[in-house]
Amino acid sequence: MTPGIFLKRLFLCLALCLPLPAQALERFLDGPRPAGDGARLVVFNPTVYNIRCLATLRSKGILDVPNLTVIGVYHVRQKEDFEASRAFIRENHLDWFRLHAVSAEITEPVLFRKNACTPEFEAIVQKSDGLIFFGGSDIPASIFHQKTNLLSEVEDPFRNYLELSAIFHLLGGSQNPGSTPLLAARPAFPVLGICLGFQSLNVGTGGTLIQDIWTGIYKKGNVEDVLALGPEQWHNNPYRRLHPLDKLMPYNFHSLQLKGKGKFVQEMGFQRTDHPRVLSSHHQALGKLGSGWIAIATSRDGKVVEAIEHQRFPHVLGVQFHPEHMLLFDTEAKFRQKPEDTPISYQAILAGTPPSLAFNKAIWTWFGARLTESRPH
Repeated sequence: MTPGIFLKRLFLCLALCLPLPAQALERFLDGPRPAGDGARLVVFNPTVYNIRCLATLRSKGILDVPNLTVIGVYHVRQKEDFEASRAFIRENHLDWFRLHAVSAEITEPVLFRKNACTPEFEAIVQKSDGLIFFGGSDIPASIFHQKTNLLSEVEDPFRNYLELSAIFHLLGGSQNPGSTPLLAARPAFPVLGICLGFQSLNVGTGGTLIQDIWTGIYKKGNVEDVLALGPEQWHNNPYRRLHPLDKLMPYNFHSLQLKGKGKFVQEMGFQRTDHPRVLSSHHQALGKLGSGWIAIATSRDGKVVEAIEHQRFPHVLGVQFHPEHMLLFDTEAKFRQKPEDTPISYQAILAGTPPSLAFNKAIWTWFGARLTESRPH
């Protein structure tokens, strides 16, 4: 190894190990774009799991964006161990992934107006090409003006504060109708919300949540009655509660009812008669829709909204399920939903019910294309 290569690698290692200071995000994003440079994607909550999912999507060609740079954004008061994320990036030589810690003060009373984090959100929209909000634990119910259900599990409020305020800044909302959304200046900017990210898109724009699906929608208070509903009404795996020692998968696969006017049909080429299966693990659901949204997919019984798109900003999509899960595209047979099941792979489950595998991949094909189109040329 030549001294020049050694020094370059040492510099890269040190850069990946050190967080970007809060004031550095705009400078980092403001760097020159070489000719032919790829897109810049910002993701919130860059945990090891989320980084692994993105790395898998890229390595398998499912998120096919050449020369992609990803900046993972989080608040310094979040509970997650982002030092573990830095170690994972370093150990796996993911030189395309950087982390940025936001240290500006953020509290519940200032989420839906200009606040100390506003410059960070402005930099993201001005200098990056797209954004992803990932899954996680429940949102504090006080933010959408409800009392807290005993089944709600709020684990990381500063994550919620940062992401909900970002969403309001991006899209606007009924909480402050006079505010101008940042995407008014870049209406083609792509945003994808997954699971909690989907729920955050709704709450951040003034919507509400149903704090527990089985008790709130299906009026079932025990696991045995939930099992009797059947898997199309399960949104996580109820068998896990009855058999905690059997290492059953925490997720459930169920199928969707697509709406004819949504982007799944109009842009991705699926039919209303298609019922793709998706991977779910959540216990809350959308209640009142926030400002600007329409539902484009539901559960088969129509009681749970599974996907929304924004009416003003055409490349903003939220999905309640998990198309990013790295094991969706793995062939190892090691998962069981019930104790008596023969192990199977997630990919085999999708491949056995067309067009499920194609549907989950199509979301990333769509998002990757929008991300590439969004960057300045």
